[in-house]
Amino acid sequence: MRVDDLDTPVPVIDLDRVEHNLTKMQAYCDRHGLALRPHIKTHKLPQFALRQIELGAVGITCQKISEAMVMAEAGCADILLTYPIVGAAKVKPLAELAGKTKLTVALDNAVALDTVAAAAAEAGVEIGILVEFDSGDGRCGVQTPDEVLTLARRAAGNGLTRFRGLMTYPRGPRTVPFVAETRALLDGAGIAVETVSVGGTPGCWDTHELPGVTELRVGTYIYHDRATVGAGVATLDECAVHVHATVVSRPTPDRAVLDCGSKTLSSDRVAPSVGEGFGLILDCPDAVIVRVNEEHAVVDLSKCAERPEIGDRVRILPNHVCVVTNLHDRMAINRNGEVVGDWPVPARGCTR
Repeated sequence: MRVDDLDTPVPVIDLDRVEHNLTKMQAYCDRHGLALRPHIKTHKLPQFALRQIELGAVGITCQKISEAMVMAEAGCADILLTYPIVGAAKVKPLAELAGKTKLTVALDNAVALDTVAAAAAEAGVEIGILVEFDSGDGRCGVQTPDEVLTLARRAAGNGLTRFRGLMTYPRGPRTVPFVAETRALLDGAGIAVETVSVGGTPGCWDTHELPGVTELRVGTYIYHDRATVGAGVATLDECAVHVHATVVSRPTPDRAVLDCGSKTLSSDRVAPSVGEGFGLILDCPDAVIVRVNEEHAVVDLSKCAERPEIGDRVRILPNHVCVVTNLHDRMAINRNGEVVGDWPVPARGCTR
């Protein structure tokens, strides 16, 4: 079957572009002596996680326990959870995960550390700890090197967890000075820092210029999207996922409606400097998806010289591909215009 024969709306993965993106990132990390630990929240597919490891990744990154369990059961043997795990309800599932893979958890507070320690005790294994610091984004993360020292000592003192280093996302202006100050403080206390892990596909190609960083976590690079193209880290030809949709209505000469909406494209936008609307229509780049309802995408065609008619198909580059993946049960797999697979997305909806 040809891709153009698929029912719409449908997300389509270009396998050759995926392979290009994976090998390009691994080569970059190898060239600069960086450990690559891809974030699987973008693709949520064990096939791709295992391929990333096969190409040289030291392990994978996951956001939630249930997501990591899918990957552990598929054979991923080294997993970093970059999310604070808090509460008694998390102890049993975290312990089960720790029994299946080498596990490290990023956190920024003692409550999360105690939760991880309880899971380690139940599983009878040691769980690694990275302390997350806020490098300028204003989300999670400790604010001072002294807080890192306190958590590192607590992790080492309980006999159940092991302090392994530092983590931040996205790396911000405070990254380099914070790492330097924290290393000096921990060195003075006799505490080793094995790993300094930074994340984010935007800006990834200059990670080697950050002194002290040892590990790169990137997710979107496998597919890329309108945001990473806008950030200058990828080209349109490197984007590996497109949503194929059909024009179902032309109420006015300047308006079209597509058979995809927020349940297909998400409602994420890009920065105004990147573009307007809820995705880039590659077949009509001057068109703007001005509104998405659940199942409708309303398109402004006023700037288009050629305008699609009812029944025409279009390809849309998502603004934020990670969310698109999580909206779909299955992904069509494309190679040279031929459909070569229809893959379920096992980690879709894994938010606990």
